[in-house]
Amino acid sequence: MLDAFITLFQIDNLLFLFLGTALGIVVGAIPGLTASMLIALTLPLTFHMDSVNAITLLIGQYVGGISGGLITAILLRMPGTPASIVTTFDGYPMAQNGQPQRALALGIMASVVGGIISWIFLAGMSPTLARFALQFGPWEYFSLVMMALVMLASLTQGSLVKGLMAATLGMAFALPGIDNSIGRARLTFDMDALLSGFGLLPVLIGAFAISQILRESAAPIKTSAPINLPKQKLPVQARDLLTFGPNMLRSSVIGTWIGLLPGIGANIAALVSYTTTRQLSRTPEKFGSGHEPGVVAGETANNASIGGALIPLITMGIPGSVTEAILIGALTIHSLQPGPLLFQNAPEVAYGIIAAYLVANIIMLILMWNAVRYIAAISQIPRAWLLSTILVFCVVGSYAVNNNFTDVWVMVAFGIIGLGLEIARVPLGPFVIGFVLSPIAEEQLRGSLMMSDGNVAEILTRPYAMTFLLVALLTLLWPIIMSQVARRRHHKHQGANA
Repeated sequence: MLDAFITLFQIDNLLFLFLGTALGIVVGAIPGLTASMLIALTLPLTFHMDSVNAITLLIGQYVGGISGGLITAILLRMPGTPASIVTTFDGYPMAQNGQPQRALALGIMASVVGGIISWIFLAGMSPTLARFALQFGPWEYFSLVMMALVMLASLTQGSLVKGLMAATLGMAFALPGIDNSIGRARLTFDMDALLSGFGLLPVLIGAFAISQILRESAAPIKTSAPINLPKQKLPVQARDLLTFGPNMLRSSVIGTWIGLLPGIGANIAALVSYTTTRQLSRTPEKFGSGHEPGVVAGETANNASIGGALIPLITMGIPGSVTEAILIGALTIHSLQPGPLLFQNAPEVAYGIIAAYLVANIIMLILMWNAVRYIAAISQIPRAWLLSTILVFCVVGSYAVNNNFTDVWVMVAFGIIGLGLEIARVPLGPFVIGFVLSPIAEEQLRGSLMMSDGNVAEILTRPYAMTFLLVALLTLLWPIIMSQVARRRHHKHQGANA
């Protein structure tokens, strides 16, 4: 870990981390643009970069993108990212009540504290979990991927059926290409362009950036309200750390824990933390009217969820959200296999991710504390300029990886597919993560069957694999069980009234 920090503080790594965090804050502060979109657009540019430089750049963008959303959420009631939706509940009323600086100060402080506390979990748990995961074989990895996909589909906002449909569709799109086990083409329909399958980068850029551009282009033009932020220092004092300490500690634990679970995301972490804080408050009626603990709870949890989501990424190679799926793509591009072997084969990258996450939070504090006024003004840029610029980067980024214009058409196609899924209210997260995890699941299943001479029953002798499958089954059955329990309670209540 010490070596990772020493490497990180080399001028080139620190510069890339600073640049990534700054870009993330700027994009996060612009409503409609997300950290996932930024990382997907940047990924092609990292192809020829050093692996440590590339990862530090992307981690900085991740941290900055989640944090930057609080600025417009508080000042304009327009959350820059979905993770900042909860911040509008009390942050915007505080700004309307003449306390915009106070709301921004509390949001920035909470974001940094949440990031630091979740970093403690990340640094303390990751090496231990990685050593534990080294005991896994193909059956364990296959069942782990299945559990992650089921949890992702069931816990994502929306219905379980739509979540499973999205994950299955994503896995189906990962099938075309050369079957590595037999060396034959499959589902290519005699098209040479499909021999290598659908590229990860065109799919990611299309699903997130192009679909967002199409949706924003069809939306009516909105004029942003002018931002008037007095030129004063953000008012926060050391005693605020003591006053909101229990709130931030609790919200950090909630955010980290929810970040560990696949598919829930920072927005749900913020909502659960906000709800918990309100339930435990002696004055719950004040929440929603400009109450400071509400701002602190939401911003602490959404930043803490990043550290939690990075734990399964670097220890088991399982993405907790769409952004982690893109980071897996970044590691793969640089010939790195995310998972427990990452600590053995590329410790400078594994520990570099942990170190970069902590330093990115400190850089985020410095930037937002001193430049929040200027960052907020970026949201006033006309939407047409932003969308046209992003579209150019999308095309260039998709083409540049393989110098193949087919990837551009793949990007456009998946942009239309992504837009269609969102119109149908089918979650995009399970679709993309299903596309990313499908090759892993197939490889591990084939390896398992080869080792057991086709004996599927061998999985019954693997306790960890059976545990993962039971968790997946319980996740599927849990909504049915709860509905049955609620129905029985309802019948009992009606019987008692009769």
